Amino acid sequence: MNKFQRSWQLFKSSFSVMMTNKKLLVFPVLITTVSIFIALLFMTPIAFQKTGYGYGTAEHWSAVGNSFYSESSAGSSVSSDNYQSTRHYRGGRGALHNIKPLALAYFAVTYFVSMFFATFCNVAFYREIMNALQGEAVSIRGGIRFACTKWKIILMWTLFAGAVGFIIKALEERFGIVGQWILRLLGTAWSIACVFVVPVIITEEETTNPLVVLKKSAMTLRSTWGESLVGYAGVSFGSALVVLSSLFWLGGGIFIAVKLQSMLLGALVVASWLGGVFIFSYLMSVASQIFRCALYLYALQGALPQPYTQEMVALAWKMKKG
Repeated sequence: MNKFQRSWQLFKSSFSVMMTNKKLLVFPVLITTVSIFIALLFMTPIAFQKTGYGYGTAEHWSAVGNSFYSESSAGSSVSSDNYQSTRHYRGGRGALHNIKPLALAYFAVTYFVSMFFATFCNVAFYREIMNALQGEAVSIRGGIRFACTKWKIILMWTLFAGAVGFIIKALEERFGIVGQWILRLLGTAWSIACVFVVPVIITEEETTNPLVVLKKSAMTLRSTWGESLVGYAGVSFGSALVVLSSLFWLGGGIFIAVKLQSMLLGALVVASWLGGVFIFSYLMSVASQIFRCALYLYALQGALPQPYTQEMVALAWKMKKG
């Protein structure tokens, strides 16, 4: 429990950094906006292609879906029912088998472009978090300008990580259940190894090799795995307590609304609870990124940035020797 308490104190320090540098709250909105814009940019031509049917008809959307898929093994075109079944099963085995090569290439380009700009925005975001932790001014324009200087490594990392992700997904669909579980574990290990990739991109000045970036991210995680585990466990524990506590507000409000037979009051209670959970989750997300950058700087420099103190680290973090 002492470790959880120290971790929660560290997380509250992340909140204080966020509140002192409120411009950091803009970056997640920017990332989401860019992602939505790119998705619309690529999906709109597909959704509104000419099919001979009205855009509001089921036939139009069925034709749009069928335009992505090649003929079935029997040699006939994919029917509307088959399309619905394939679309429903898109996330599972066989999702890539029937997609036409041109459509697959289009989706691949969409994926890589989206990933590039998401990484680009995260580099700008993390750069300004590091500035805030080092007592420097936070600037949205400055973060974007810095990310522009890193476009080569961002591009190389996007191509490398995108290819790895695509290969893992493709292999998942070709193996049985055991093979899929093994590949999913491999995918999880890959995600964990990439935890510090963006901070490494920011601080790395000598290479654009994505393998070097991945290695440094994994090495940083290896030297701080205990701190990461305890810290994020404490954060998750504290956030779970807050969410569970909010259920008393929700349950109590609904109970009163039922007693008073007021649908308006019930709707207000539910809306306020949903709004509160959304805002809290948003703040938690930003604070988690600050926590990650603080952990990275601690691993890199061996000293905690302000407002963290060595006493907070005494029980929660211990640098792994060697």
